[in-house]
Amino acid sequence: MNWIVRWLYPGLRLKRWLLLFSLGLFVTVAGLTMTIDWRILLAMGGKLQYWVYLSTGRFFPLPLQGLVITVLGAGATALAVDRIIRWLADILLPAGPGTESRGKMARRALERRYLGRGPRVVAVGGGTGLPVMLRGLKEYTSNLTAVVTVADDGGSSGQLRREFGILPPGDIRNCLVALADTESLMDRLFLHRFETGNALAGHNFGNLFILAMTEITGDFEEAVRKSSEVLAIRGRVLPSTLHKVVLEARMKDGRIVRGESFIGHSGGPIDRVRLIPSDPSPVEDVLTAIREADAIVLGPGSLYTSIIPNLLVPGVAEAIRQSPAPKIYVCNVMTEAGETPGYGAADHLKALLDHGGPGIADYCLVNTEPIPPETIARYREEGAEPVQVHPDRIKALGVQLVADSLIHQADVVRHDPDRLGAAVMRLLLQNRPTRRSWPWDLYLWTERLRVREQAAALEDEPVEEGR
Repeated sequence: MNWIVRWLYPGLRLKRWLLLFSLGLFVTVAGLTMTIDWRILLAMGGKLQYWVYLSTGRFFPLPLQGLVITVLGAGATALAVDRIIRWLADILLPAGPGTESRGKMARRALERRYLGRGPRVVAVGGGTGLPVMLRGLKEYTSNLTAVVTVADDGGSSGQLRREFGILPPGDIRNCLVALADTESLMDRLFLHRFETGNALAGHNFGNLFILAMTEITGDFEEAVRKSSEVLAIRGRVLPSTLHKVVLEARMKDGRIVRGESFIGHSGGPIDRVRLIPSDPSPVEDVLTAIREADAIVLGPGSLYTSIIPNLLVPGVAEAIRQSPAPKIYVCNVMTEAGETPGYGAADHLKALLDHGGPGIADYCLVNTEPIPPETIARYREEGAEPVQVHPDRIKALGVQLVADSLIHQADVVRHDPDRLGAAVMRLLLQNRPTRRSWPWDLYLWTERLRVREQAAALEDEPVEEGR
């Protein structure tokens, strides 16, 4: 109880507003009582009746007296609430040089509260595609779970994996930064890559941070959880397994290529991939998140090295297939020279079904935004080309095709986070996830989507010269 008493210490300038709040609330209730029925006030006792009588006089009829008292009491209560909120903002959200204003920080706090009512979405993948998906979805909900592959064995992640025996942190780090509540110095720090130094060159600070946190906590999963707290992310990031797995590919010419970093440079079409060992245990929180999901999103990202490895962890694909939530596969816009040369959207989808089983996807989301010819020509020099969409082939696989404008125009073809998030949200709302959602939640999600789409439409409008 001591901590409660401390709130009443002299000099805090809080007691006056608590007293005003209590008095205002009392007067408001008394005024409403007078307005509704004077007899209710009589039943509450003679002394209360006498106090109200003296405070209002007999200048107006009883209902009008009650209305005046209600307005005065409500005004005093509102003033007290405003001052208490300002007092809390001064204590909890201090403003100063180089920091956000208290008003902006308070708005962000309310935003987090709103997003906490959002739908439960599980996004599966890795590489550079999954962070794009997460950046779009985090504008609608903070109930996000990113399920990330741990088969990476190249670059900084691969080196740390070999030297220290930890799971590759690179893809997880990218997802943590993508889900960060706001762009900040800490986000830039996590993405910083050292360019010089014999020991540090090529390493990413975020990878080293997760390595240090793993050694401190003694557990990789706990290290990711603590790193999430540092970045104040919207949602959570989970590895699909905690086992040290290796990805192996069988090529269509019969060759076997082992190692995620080698598969993309193997120079031939892939027939099938598998994990070594073949039976790594899934993370239990991953299975729970899938069972409770309102929507499950696969991709975008490298088909064989980012998305499918998650489905090869025993229990993950089965949990996805059994989920009643809409399962959405986001198809890549361009093929990848080392993984999917000549693949159309149906070929991507077939490979996903071959590894994950029938029912792993309900929808196939593809892009309709045209790509400039000069951009296509540049990609063809690298062995990549736009993914062709054949609706009849996709329908024959038992999956519904959904086409939308999903990319932004730039030198590099990439999904646009805002457009991608809105497209997934529209599919989710079409399926009406009422299993756990109140009608008010559905209304909030719909309004959120409508407001963000209107804002995006205004940004896309051409501005006349001279304005």
